[in-house]
Amino acid sequence: MSKATTMPRAIVALTGVATLTLALYGGLAQAAPTVGQPAPDFTVTDSNGVSQQLSAQRGSTVILEWTNHDCPFVRKHYDTDNMQALQNDAKAQDIVWWSVISSAPGKQGYVSPAEANALTASRNAAPAAVLLDTDGKVGRLYGARTTPHMYIIDPEGTLVYMGGIDDNPSANPADVKTAKNYVRVALAAMENGQAVEPASTRPYGCSVKY
Repeated sequence: MSKATTMPRAIVALTGVATLTLALYGGLAQAAPTVGQPAPDFTVTDSNGVSQQLSAQRGSTVILEWTNHDCPFVRKHYDTDNMQALQNDAKAQDIVWWSVISSAPGKQGYVSPAEANALTASRNAAPAAVLLDTDGKVGRLYGARTTPHMYIIDPEGTLVYMGGIDDNPSANPADVKTAKNYVRVALAAMENGQAVEPASTRPYGCSVKY
């Protein structure tokens, strides 16, 4: 068999392997969102049955907070009212705050719509909406790894911050007072027309229960 005949077959074989690999893993692999680039658009139903689309919020700053009420790192920020204070401050500034639950049915942190609303009420939380991402599509789209995991999107739809809520990766509520809150730092920079710095940090918390 000539090289001219062998080479095309080898290329076809390699192409077949690549195609099979993409077929097996393509649905799981997502390109990570990039700070400074447009935030990936999505549509998802909230705990009140309302369809929420990110691109419909263009013109407003949007904060995405991945959450799991059973996670001790999340409880740290809610038991100290740290998360609620951020939510209320955002609300006062007409910032859209979406709490996102990507826990799958049967996994830690999964809640029904009614349970999600009951949690919001019992904790005096103030998100604009609680998004129920039970199939994990939005979480994977954003590469959300932990609860909490924070993302800030500016009025033009650009992702300007993603990462941890602060610089103290502990579950100890006492550490909230001395931590550098990256969300507050980012919002202050945006209000002053400055670049967000740091724009990306390492998130900490419980793994998202896809």
